[in-house]
Amino acid sequence: MRWYWIDRFIEFHSGRMARAIKNVSLAEEYLHDHFPGYPVMPNSLVIEGVAQTGGLLVGEYNQFRLKVVLAKVPHAKFYCEAVPGDVLTYTATIEHIHPHGAVVKATSHKGETLQAEMELVFAHLGEEFNDRELFDPGTLTHMMRILRAYEVGKAADGSPLKEPPEESA
Repeated sequence: MRWYWIDRFIEFHSGRMARAIKNVSLAEEYLHDHFPGYPVMPNSLVIEGVAQTGGLLVGEYNQFRLKVVLAKVPHAKFYCEAVPGDVLTYTATIEHIHPHGAVVKATSHKGETLQAEMELVFAHLGEEFNDRELFDPGTLTHMMRILRAYEVGKAADGSPLKEPPEESA
């Protein structure tokens, strides 16, 4: 993954829920163009950050053996803007997970203020994609590592979250 729209995980419960933060900083280039003189984080990037939080949660559930993609956003509602200096807390909760994909309910908060809420649908790509390399092997495990998911994460049984074996990453 080339662009990270979360800065780190603060909670990660395998197969259930993940919480990550995003620090909105004026140092980010996109804010200089969106909008000149009035920097605002685009709502599409908030959705992407929440989708990365939820997508990693869904992918980790199967130890990244299945390829997960964001299939659709059936619902997204924004209540206020995200501007430089804000810290967004993304919470993604798996509502349903099955062999074909998952439904995730998610929120973005600025402190105690609800900034956005959404529903995301993720798809597990079929066997026809097994031979296609959509990204370098180990990229998702690496992303989980640098975003500290393995430091704060808990497995389904409550034990510390562990990295999957190399061959499944």
